[in-house]
Amino acid sequence: MALPIRKLLLGASAEKQLEAQLWTDRYVSAAIQSNGKVQPCKVRYRGGHTREYPKRSYDIRCNGRTYHYNAEFDDPSMIRNALSFAILPKLGVHAPQCRHIALYRNNEYQGVYLEIENVGRRFFRRRGIGAHSLFYAVSNNANFGLYDAKSGRKKSSLLSGYEHKFGGAKEKLRLAAFIRGLNQKKGTRKAKIHIRRHLDVEQYLKWLSGAVLTGNYDGFEQNYAIYRHGKTGKYRHIPWDYEGTWGRNCYGRIQDDDLVPVRGYNELTKALLDFPDWLRQYRIILERALNGPFQEQVIMPIVHKLMTSIASDYRRDPLRRWSYAEFLEEPGLIRRYIRVRREVVREEMRDW
Repeated sequence: MALPIRKLLLGASAEKQLEAQLWTDRYVSAAIQSNGKVQPCKVRYRGGHTREYPKRSYDIRCNGRTYHYNAEFDDPSMIRNALSFAILPKLGVHAPQCRHIALYRNNEYQGVYLEIENVGRRFFRRRGIGAHSLFYAVSNNANFGLYDAKSGRKKSSLLSGYEHKFGGAKEKLRLAAFIRGLNQKKGTRKAKIHIRRHLDVEQYLKWLSGAVLTGNYDGFEQNYAIYRHGKTGKYRHIPWDYEGTWGRNCYGRIQDDDLVPVRGYNELTKALLDFPDWLRQYRIILERALNGPFQEQVIMPIVHKLMTSIASDYRRDPLRRWSYAEFLEEPGLIRRYIRVRREVVREEMRDW
C-alpha cells in the first residue's frame, strides 16, 4: 500500500533562501500539495546535527498549524519514533500523533518521512486538556538542576535548556521556582511536599517508565515537553523525539543493553525515587507495563505493520543512509531489545 504523498513546492528564490538559512530558524514562503490540494505554507529546516545530512528534516506551517517532517535518517528502520508514539499511550502517556508519508520537494522524491503532530495549543485542544503553560526541553540543561550540564557552573537562569512556548512571564517564574525549591529542599520532607504540590507524580512516573523501557537515553534531560495542567495546576511531561530507542542511539549505533538506567536520571527523578513509597509506585507501574503493553506479542505486530507500510517507499528512497537489507534486519534487533530490556528491568527491580 502506497504512502500518502506530500509535495513541498519551492520557487528558486525560496530554495536559495532556505539553503542560506540552514542554521537559522527563519521560515521561507512555499506551498504544499496534499491530497491534490495546494496550500500556501512556511517552511524551515529543523534539528541539530541532522541539518548537515543529505536528507534533512523540516518544520512546515500551514493554516495556523505546524507539522514536523522528520527524515529519520539515523534510524535503519525509520519506525522507532512511530513505534514509541504508538506504545507510550498504552503506558498512560499522551504522545504526538504521527504517520509516514512520501515527500517530494518540487518534483524530486525525497523519500520516506515521518509527519509528526506539533505539541502546542491545538495538541491540548484536540485531547480536551487545559494547559496554563508549555515549555520545550531543548538541551541537556533541562535537567531540573542548578548547574550547567557542560561547565558544571551555576546556571545563569534556571530555565536554561527550555524554550518557552506559551503561558506568560508568570509561568516562567513559576517553573523556575519549582526547580529552585526542588533543589533547596532535596532529601527532606519539605521536598516531598513541594514535589507533590507542583508535579503530577503518577503521570511523571508513567512518562519515566516510557523513556526507560524504550531506552531513550536522550529523553531525561531534553527532548520532552513540560506543561502545567489546567485543572490540577501541576506539571506533566510529554515525550518528544524517540528516534534513538529500541536498541539504537540517536546516531543509529547499537547501544549497550544497560545504557539507560532503570531509574532513569535527572535531578527531579533522583529526588522522587529517594522516597520509598514513590519508588514502590514506580515499580508497580513498571510491572504493569511488563505484564501489559511492553511485551513482544503487543509490540511486534505494530513493528511489522509499520515496516510493511513503508517497505516499498523505503526501497526507492534516494537519500536513505541504510541499505534495504539492513532495514529488513531491524525487526530482529527490536525483538531482541524487548527481550533483553525486560530482563534488565526485572533484574534491577529485584533489589528494590
